Amino acid sequence: MTGIATFSVAALDTRDPLGLARFYSALTGWPIRPGDEAPGTEWVELVPGGGATLAFQLAPGHTPPDWPGDAHPQQAHFDFDVPDLDEGETRVLAIGARKHEVQPGTDFRVYLDPAGHPFCLVLEH
Repeated sequence: MTGIATFSVAALDTRDPLGLARFYSALTGWPIRPGDEAPGTEWVELVPGGGATLAFQLAPGHTPPDWPGDAHPQQAHFDFDVPDLDEGETRVLAIGARKHEVQPGTDFRVYLDPAGHPFCLVLEH
């Protein structure tokens, strides 16, 4: 089946596009697009080597989501598969993630990136 469009970019709002791009680059191993590391850049993309990419957009008034609350609900979140949750946790905490106090499952863990967006490490099956 052919769709109407091809999904190309998922963008996150942040007060620090380059800082958040560096965090997700360390998490995924995807490099930052050449030229996007210039001071004052308002849009930074990662280059995954094929398929859709992640981008980080300047939003000076960005308010982090308050998941699972309703004051500032999350609009979306990302899941990243890992072979070992404990090792994955150690590594994401080392690059600046924070473990969320709410942990609703046993085969995944919820974290916050440096801008406060929730994401999950999910045990590979």
